[in-house]
Amino acid sequence: MKLVPSLLLALSLSTAAPLISRAQQAPAYLNPKLQNEERVKDLLGRLTLTEKAMLLGYRNQPVERLNIPAYNWWNEGLHGVARAGEATVFPQAIAMAATFDPKLVKQVGDVISTEARAKYNLAVANNNHGQYVGLTYWSPNINIFRDPRWGRGQETYGEDPFLTGQIGLAYVNGMQGNIAGQYKISATAKHFVAHSGPENVRDYFDSKVSEQDLRNTYMYAFNKLVKGGVSSIMTAYNSVNGVPNSVNGLLQTVIRKEWGFKGYIVTDCGALDDVYLTHKYLKTRTEAAAAGIKAGLNLDCSGVLQSDVEEAVKQKLITNKDVDAALTPVLTTQMKLGFYNDPKLSPYYNYGADSIHNAAHISLAREAAQQSMVLLENKNNVLPLQKDLYKSIMVLGPNAASLDAIVGSYHGINSNMVNFVEGMSAAVDKGTRVEYDLAVGQADTTHFGGIWGAGNADLTIAVIGLTPVDEGEAGDAFLSVAGGDKKTLSLPPSHLAFMKELRKSVKKPIVAVITAGSDVDVAAVAQYADAVVLAWYPGEQGGNALADLLFGKVAPSGRLPLTFYNSVNDLPAFGDYGMKGRTYRYYGGKVQYPFGYGLNYTTFNYEAKSSPKKEYKLADTIEVAVNIANTGKAAGTETPQAYIVYPTNDNLPLQELKAFDKVTLSPGENKTTTLKIPVTELQKWDAEKHRFKLYPGTYTLKVGRDAADKAILQQFTVK
Repeated sequence: MKLVPSLLLALSLSTAAPLISRAQQAPAYLNPKLQNEERVKDLLGRLTLTEKAMLLGYRNQPVERLNIPAYNWWNEGLHGVARAGEATVFPQAIAMAATFDPKLVKQVGDVISTEARAKYNLAVANNNHGQYVGLTYWSPNINIFRDPRWGRGQETYGEDPFLTGQIGLAYVNGMQGNIAGQYKISATAKHFVAHSGPENVRDYFDSKVSEQDLRNTYMYAFNKLVKGGVSSIMTAYNSVNGVPNSVNGLLQTVIRKEWGFKGYIVTDCGALDDVYLTHKYLKTRTEAAAAGIKAGLNLDCSGVLQSDVEEAVKQKLITNKDVDAALTPVLTTQMKLGFYNDPKLSPYYNYGADSIHNAAHISLAREAAQQSMVLLENKNNVLPLQKDLYKSIMVLGPNAASLDAIVGSYHGINSNMVNFVEGMSAAVDKGTRVEYDLAVGQADTTHFGGIWGAGNADLTIAVIGLTPVDEGEAGDAFLSVAGGDKKTLSLPPSHLAFMKELRKSVKKPIVAVITAGSDVDVAAVAQYADAVVLAWYPGEQGGNALADLLFGKVAPSGRLPLTFYNSVNDLPAFGDYGMKGRTYRYYGGKVQYPFGYGLNYTTFNYEAKSSPKKEYKLADTIEVAVNIANTGKAAGTETPQAYIVYPTNDNLPLQELKAFDKVTLSPGENKTTTLKIPVTELQKWDAEKHRFKLYPGTYTLKVGRDAADKAILQQFTVK
């Protein structure tokens, strides 16, 4: 194929003379001075129906007569460029949510997009137009982690719609860049909608959802990301109230018309096939293709549109105009990515190997891991560790040296990953002895290693928990007993038996480090440990970050983006998509740890410096000034969280997070932060009138350390 300044263009490099060197001879679609609308219209006019169909599938077929090479839309970047060789591996998504730090998450998104651009440049220079080296990324996952049994919950930003919207939008903004009318890379909000297990029936599961739960919970973050400019939305495998998501009218009525979305909508991979194969909603592949186009699909991660769009037109199920309308957002996205421009015009043209996994990116991965880890227990203030007290340290457990336990699912790879053993070993001086033992296998509850060594050590660090083969996507989590999901909150029995035996034999401090991407039964471990740290799947710098936290180089600042329940028996059935009795927003029972929880190495005092007005209307903004004082002896970071407690009403949640901040203070220092909540955030869906409504009544503004804290309580009314 002749190399010209068109789609993917092999960067021109010096291999071909630019086609647009004589702008007066260039077709409109190759003229960067024209508006995208005009360029797309011109290109559509040059394409045949067959060629258009080939561009509606994720594996774009080349259009050689227009010098358009192949392109693969499928790329993954959940917490780093995935499946594409060397890349910086950041903490798993659930861990990034635990930072409660949108600014940090935006930085992470920016680094990921930089590495994506660099990989793209290198790939196209080698005429590689294959999978995982493009610029269209199918991340983030903004589904609501409504039930801790869901294996893919680790990919999300937790159970709260507001936090998910804040973290998700920050990530998208980092990925897509800040140049108006251009995308650094294209981000995708997935999976629309009401998708959170069970994994083993996801291809035909029907989520029965009320209008209120759909609007107040499952759609909330999607709306925020659409309003914030996300370039793409991915449909989920499941049906909602009897209609598969990929052919659901919600794509047109809500996403397009109500929210004004102009980007492209893509199916999850194979989801359009599921419409007729597993959901049995339609009878034929051609009907599925037509229904997808009519519903508002623009791209198919399978082969249905490519194979059957022409036939659907022949059968008059859809028109040529429908096909053009479907392809327009796809081509517009490519225009915004610069695919039809001279590559040298791109601000990212010079990104290369030195932009991938460099020192600055590694440093950010370490910072993100530091901020994500949550200190759950710290008996007798055993942490932070004083190095001069511990001259022999035993690091043991099945996840202590596990690569799986740090990378999480949908991950990249590199040669510099630091597991927990390596991190602890690097953090101590040469006079301190660090030893390691696997200690326990997956199944045996009677034979344990390393306990004798732990008994002779000054300190034991036991790293246990889950890995992505225990919880994850169907097909990937091959050790899961439920097709990727969990049946209970229990950790592996062998891990618990090991901890019990370890405590019997070791009288000196034991720090338990739990790896997981979900709520687990921490109480079963805490009884055997002096301190408990939830490390999540912390990414390539997990080992260094853990050592930084344990030795006090940094203070713990992670907060739980989930409620940690006592048992799944406290919850409705897994397949029940009603929100009543789920998450801190609708569950009022006792828990192990509340949403937003996380300990510090110091103490903080809260004092209200202002009060809300007595009454608010829809156009108002609630503001509260809160003074945070560090009353302890160590520096620390506090995360003040503002919750709205709603009037008692079946239409309303119990409470909801609506603002938060992060404040870092030295001992004795204080700072006043102002938390702001637009009253529009208090609106909830009225199922009778099918619109959002501000319910009148007495509300309470609650500010504290987590969802259970009541450091500040202030009432106001809404009319």
